[in-house]
Amino acid sequence: MTDQATMDRIKSEIDANPVLLFMKGTPVFPQCGFSARVVQILTHMGVPFKGVNVLEDMEIREGIKAYTNWPTIPQLYVAGEFVGGCDIITEMFQAGELQSLMTEKGVTPAQA
Repeated sequence: MTDQATMDRIKSEIDANPVLLFMKGTPVFPQCGFSARVVQILTHMGVPFKGVNVLEDMEIREGIKAYTNWPTIPQLYVAGEFVGGCDIITEMFQAGELQSLMTEKGVTPAQA
């Protein structure tokens, strides 16, 4: 059972970051293939995002699954909204929907 303090920490991270990825590892050093794929997509799109390494914090690792009622990691949030995991993000990216979502939510790619 996840405590309220952990839920509050998760919510404050989501609220503070326009694009947030709960992942295994870090954006520079992903530690699972699924996390790496989502990082690769966001990087390719030039979207600035923050990664939260769930491997460093067991409370967050378990808490994020309860928070979204979603069993797997990575989990991507855009403008406070849960978007999905690796498969959903990959499909949305390939269909051009992820780019549209970012634009809709006011997330602009970083200028190269």
